[in-house]
Amino acid sequence: MSRTNKVITIIVLAVLIGSGAWYFFAPSHTMSMTADMHHGGADHDSSEQRNVLYWHDPMVPGQRFDKPGPSPFMDMQLVPVYADDSDTSEGVSISAQTQQNLGIRTTVVRMGEISKEAVVQGNVVWNEHAIDVISARATGFIERLYVRAAMEAVKQGQALAEIYVPAWIAVQEEYLLTRELGGEIGQQLKSGAKQRMRVAGMTDSQIAEVVRDGKVHARVTIRAPRSGVLSELNVRAGETVNLGMPLFRISGLNPIWLDANVPESLMSSLHLGDSVEVTTVARGNKRYSGKVALLPPEIDQVTRAQRVRIELANPRDELLPGMFASLVIKQNSVADALLVPTEAIITTGSRKIVFSVNEDGKFSPNTITAGLESDTETEVLSGLSAGQKVVTSGQFLVDSEASLKGVMSRMQESAP
Repeated sequence: MSRTNKVITIIVLAVLIGSGAWYFFAPSHTMSMTADMHHGGADHDSSEQRNVLYWHDPMVPGQRFDKPGPSPFMDMQLVPVYADDSDTSEGVSISAQTQQNLGIRTTVVRMGEISKEAVVQGNVVWNEHAIDVISARATGFIERLYVRAAMEAVKQGQALAEIYVPAWIAVQEEYLLTRELGGEIGQQLKSGAKQRMRVAGMTDSQIAEVVRDGKVHARVTIRAPRSGVLSELNVRAGETVNLGMPLFRISGLNPIWLDANVPESLMSSLHLGDSVEVTTVARGNKRYSGKVALLPPEIDQVTRAQRVRIELANPRDELLPGMFASLVIKQNSVADALLVPTEAIITTGSRKIVFSVNEDGKFSPNTITAGLESDTETEVLSGLSAGQKVVTSGQFLVDSEASLKGVMSRMQESAP
């Protein structure tokens, strides 16, 4: 037999075998399909015995549909609600034990003020208007030095050094000799002696001390004129100082300055004298009050920003030069807004949902329209009312619970 004849023979046998197999198995297959069709029809008849009121998504129970199909809100099928259901009220019921396990917390929707804020980074710097330079008022030498090093904190009135001034001895003794003189000439001599003490570098308070005590005071104690930081220390104990020589530099910390570069797009929100707030991570994001002290009339051509100086109250010296800080700029504000915690909002695509607690204790999702947002709160334009309870923690688990119950309902409906 040729090769071609062998191939033809094999094809003929395959056709005959296939035809025989269909002959033996086709009847039983047809019977099975018929039985399945009858069984399916019975299920269909059984499900139609209950009167369906409407279909809904358990996650959005307020929306009702007149036919089954996929939910337009969630990735799930719509669930039927029957006329003979014992409980057709809206919302998802979760037991108290389950709520505790889920860690569900609630709060009340409130009315309040909210502002849209922008944050600009800046640096805390020395207040150049709160700097005192203490210079020698006469030639002398440092007998005692009460501070040790620069950058040491000092308090107003604190002793810094004691200086011995030999030149003061003669002018003070001259005045003391004129004290016993009377008459007009004596008064003139006393006035002249006081004037020479002033020329020698003595202050009015030091002269008054000599007049009061009747003794020579050749030493003077230098005291801090303000509280702050000893930013410069230019002398050492035993060192000779000359008239006008800078001895100390004290920089105050209250008030203190913040310099920030504000983008020109935000400059319309700032004006000279405006009250502002500043935060810093170095102090746990605590807020400090201040005011706009300087708005130089210049925009940086590279950064397109304007340097702004903020003067900050700093009574506890918590803000220190060199710290990074954030300037909070309020752009828009609403005085009487409906507010919910931002953490209560679930964002799904373009929709924002907040779960509320009904009077019967059930949880219902509410689609809201949001307005201004701050760090912690969001304005609600529609979808909620003041006084409603909303879920602030565990709402994603409530979401899952609602979805699960929707799946379970569909499973029960499809069960034989």
